[in-house]
Amino acid sequence: MKQDIIFISDLHISIEKTEITRRFISFLQNQAQEASAVYILGDLFDTWVGDDDNTPPNKKIKKQLKKLTDSGTQVFLQQGNRDFLLGDKFCTESGITLLEEYTVIDLFGVKTLLTHGDLLCTDDLPYQEFRKKSRTEEWKQNVLTKPLLLRLLVARWYRFRSFFHKRKKSQAIMDVNQQAVIDILQQYGCSRLIHGHTHRPAIHNFDLQNKPAQRFVLAEWKKDSAECLLWNPQGYQIKPVPDYL
Repeated sequence: MKQDIIFISDLHISIEKTEITRRFISFLQNQAQEASAVYILGDLFDTWVGDDDNTPPNKKIKKQLKKLTDSGTQVFLQQGNRDFLLGDKFCTESGITLLEEYTVIDLFGVKTLLTHGDLLCTDDLPYQEFRKKSRTEEWKQNVLTKPLLLRLLVARWYRFRSFFHKRKKSQAIMDVNQQAVIDILQQYGCSRLIHGHTHRPAIHNFDLQNKPAQRFVLAEWKKDSAECLLWNPQGYQIKPVPDYL
């Protein structure tokens, strides 16, 4: 009986990142097959301009996800700041389940809160303003009704602009705010948080209302290395993701 539960995030798959695409497909065909569930906590893709985009490697990714879900492994996905336009068509074609931006699960007896992580970067005010605007149905429909080629060109320009904007921001501003972490855990009645987004993998232990709490930060996937957080009844492990292909 499969008992492992795997958490990953921030793969940023794109046509240029062939090594990461290959490693993810290898993961789906091997490591993920041994899990009862796989949680992808945002930014599976570097950009997502709509479910009608089948440019490489999107079609291949959907096909491999469908094979995994058809085999009995559940796959859950949260939208990240790069792929928040992922929608119902992608879910149907891949067999995955889309999660809310904050989702609580029972992880072997402990209420655990899952999120991508960008909502907790409350000190980055310009980003939070853009995030609020871009998650409205009006904004998304305005984008999705544009021709696919135009969306792809705009997405490329946005990634280029985002790269330079990040260079101007301090590392502290782009990290999560600890008070925001405490507030959201209290709001959902959880003592454990798992997220990605910041690309600062770590395990943080702290007090929450005089009780121990933990925050697990998932690692970004790189062309030469990747890791996952694996949980089972015996506890957790940070495990490398091999490239078998």
